[in-house]
Parts: sequence; structure tokens; C-alpha cells
Amino acid sequence: MKEIHHWIDGKEYKGTSGRFADVFNPATGEVQARVSLATKAELDDAIARAADAQVAWGATNPQRRARVMMEFVRLINRDMDKMAEVLSSEHGKTFPDAKGDIQRGLEVIEFCIGAPHLLKGDFTDSAGPGIDMYSMRQPLGVVAGITPFNFPAMIPLWKIGPALAAGNAMILKPSERDPSVPLMLAELLKEAGLPDGVLQVVNGDKDSVDAILDSEVVQAVGFVGSTPIAQYIYERAAATGKRAQCFGGAKNHMIIMPDADMDKAADALIGAGYGAAGERCMAISVAVPVGEKTADALIEKLVPRIEALKVGPWTAGDDVDYGPVVTKAAKENILRLVQSGVDQGAELVVDGRDFSLQGYEDGFFVGPHLFDRVTPDMDIYKQEIFGPVLSTVRAGSYEEAIKLAIDHEYGNGTAIFTRDGDTARDFANRINIGMVGINVPIPVPLAYHTFGGWKKSGFGDLNQHGPDAFRFYTRTKTVTARWPSGIKEGGEFNFKAME
Repeated sequence: MKEIHHWIDGKEYKGTSGRFADVFNPATGEVQARVSLATKAELDDAIARAADAQVAWGATNPQRRARVMMEFVRLINRDMDKMAEVLSSEHGKTFPDAKGDIQRGLEVIEFCIGAPHLLKGDFTDSAGPGIDMYSMRQPLGVVAGITPFNFPAMIPLWKIGPALAAGNAMILKPSERDPSVPLMLAELLKEAGLPDGVLQVVNGDKDSVDAILDSEVVQAVGFVGSTPIAQYIYERAAATGKRAQCFGGAKNHMIIMPDADMDKAADALIGAGYGAAGERCMAISVAVPVGEKTADALIEKLVPRIEALKVGPWTAGDDVDYGPVVTKAAKENILRLVQSGVDQGAELVVDGRDFSLQGYEDGFFVGPHLFDRVTPDMDIYKQEIFGPVLSTVRAGSYEEAIKLAIDHEYGNGTAIFTRDGDTARDFANRINIGMVGINVPIPVPLAYHTFGGWKKSGFGDLNQHGPDAFRFYTRTKTVTARWPSGIKEGGEFNFKAME
């Protein structure tokens, strides 16, 4: 059985805990490897070593740090296909989707090449007689990233890039479900010139998370995962004086106005609702057509598209639309929620409960589902399903539709499809959700903007990537400097007030 270990001080470290987690092949249901889980002592040691390495790295010229990022970009592009294959084999994503996972992370590393500009401070000369004031952005020291299974390349890269470019050392705790790609990224960073110890990849479970949160050395933690865990990490990090940016679950609504292009809206919902088997925090899981006529037309367009979806393993070719979900437990939870929708009175228009793939009967495949006439009191509306399930909630008016999104406890992303600019502008201004798409179904901002949800989708003041990331991973120091004049005539010994 293949064993996956840690990355400490620039090399593989096997660990001593004797504890392991299984890494499955989601397409077959078989255990393909096992990953070592760190002890608290091992994690504390990795943190201490990172703190030692950070001193020289933080003192390194920002442009030299940026050159490491530049070489890192080249190496990721070189090994893109190799990493995508490993990612697909552990997560279950299709090969094109796996490459997209890496690419969206790569774009953040490209942005980090410009870190020297973002790390510049402010300067005021002659703030008073002979007095200058200036601010400096300095690294925090050791920071930590706790990243999810659903984007095993993108989210680690979102954390690694800004943290390291700003001069910090990082402890990365990736998901134990698909841990190989983060370790491959660490190897590439070493090849790119990152000093040993500046990035430590420590595999673990809740014990490792708690050890990170309790460490007095770790100054900040970034997390992406479910809302209950996001809130737990945010509160525990705050209790120990850490900065925290924690991103949780989502229930993303897409409003379809009567004037929308129904074919484009239906195509958008197929990709946004069923891509990556729905295992995306930016997936559209709720379609809100405005008016009965709009709803009927939308359902009519959706059904044949959903029934034509090709579900299969990533090895079946690039025309596979989506693959399996990550674990058997995830599959069972999805089917449980689907059954709850049926039991609570929703109309199951496309039923994927009996889906089975010949030759892969033990894999974690879930067929596509489409619900109509869902109401806000149903579990399939309130909870994040994280699977290939699209719920349709019919709204009688624009005001009723926007209220659904405004009132929901999650606020990650949303979209509206319309030809009317006034409606779109009103929607963008009024909606209390962090990322908004106008005729764009998955409004994930590019690397030079920031990514973050509102309400119970995000905890913390600053978002991921873009300028916010550099604010998060640095602290500002302000210096007031006075070089007394008139020394040649003799010094003054009284404290002179500003004039």
C-alpha cells in the first residue's frame, strides 16, 4: 500500500504517529493509499522549524521573493498534466476540471509576482518641523492554511502564494482525502528556490487543526470548508489572538428573469449546478425563475440537458461531464437529502437515485437530480447538498426572488440572468452576498480582485487573494522620525512640540 507522508524542512518526513487515513479512488471505491497523520509534537516541531526559517526569508528582498514565485509559475506549467492526473485520481474530477483547479490557483501565484508593489508603505515628509512619517508592511511570521478536499490545488495555492510572497513561513494542513498535489506543489517550490522550512506541509486531522489553533507561534490562520468548522476555527483562533479568515458553506441562487435568454440560462445552470459533481462552494444549487411561464420554459430546457449528462471516471475521456463525489459518506449524505426533498413534497423531475455505472458499481457516483417546486422550508433548500442536485424555487416576482437570496443564511455567490440593465444594477446594489454574477453563473473573481462570501459563508474581515490577502498576511508599522536641526549650533534638550 502506498504511503503519503509530510513535507518538513524541504524533504519528505514519514512521521512517527502510526496513525493513517485512507485515500480512496472515488471511481472504484478502493483504497489506493494511506496518508500519515501527524502528532501534536510533530506539528509543534514543524512550526518551530518554520519560525527559524522565516527570519531570513522575511528579511529577503521582496523582489527576490517574487522571483521564486516567477519560477514557481514556470514549474507548475511544466508539470500541469502530471499534477492534474494525480488530482483526478484522488478527488474524482474530470481531467479538464482538474487542470482548471490548478490553473485558477496558478493565476494567484502570477499575481503574487507583483508583491513588491503591494508591500510598499506610505511616506509623509515634513509632518512637523524636521519630522517625517512612514509606514512599513511587515510579515506576521508563521501563518497556517487549512484547506479542503474539493480544490486540492487551487485553495492551497491561494494560501501559499500571498503568505510566502509577503515574507511569512507557512504551515499547510491539506485535506487528508486528497493530499498528494499539495506535496507536489511543495516540491516545486523547493525547486523554484524557496528555502527549506519556509513551507511545511503537515497532514493531519482535527488534532492537527487544534494544535495549529492553540500554537502561540502561529499568528494567522486561513481556512476553507464547511460553515460549522469555519465558525469553530474563527472563534478558537480569535480566542488565542490570531488573525483568521474562514470561509464556509454556500447556497447560491441564480435568478432567471422573464426576459432572459432561456437557452443561455439553462446552459449556465448545467455547468454551474452539475460541474465537479456539485462539489464547489460557488456551485449554483438553487434556480429561481420569475413567473410560472419562465419556470415552465426553464424546466423544459433543463430536462433534456440533464438527461444527456455523461457521468464517469476521469479516465473515460474529456467528454465526461462530471465524475464521482469524494467519499461513500458524501454520496450517502446527498442521497439522504434527495430523499428528504421527495418526502417533504418537492417534485423530483430528474431522478438520479438509481444511477449505476457498469464496471464501477462500487464507485462514489451520484446521478444528476433536478427538483421543481421547492419551498424555503425544505431541507434541500436550507442545507448545502454539495452534490449534483439542482433545486428550482418558483418566484412570483423579482422582489420575491431577490428576497429569497437576501434571507438565506449563506451569502457566498449569486447570479441573475436578464437583458435589463436597470434590474441587473438594482440586484447588484441590493443583494447582501459577497460575489455577484450578471449573466455569469459562477462569479469567481480573478486573482487581482478578492474572493469572499458574506453572512455564514465567511468569517473574518479580509478576503482571499487580491490586495486583501497582502493586508491579511502583513501588519503595518508606522514610524515617526525626527532628525533635529541646528546640531552644528548646539543641541536642544527640551521636547519641542509640533508647530
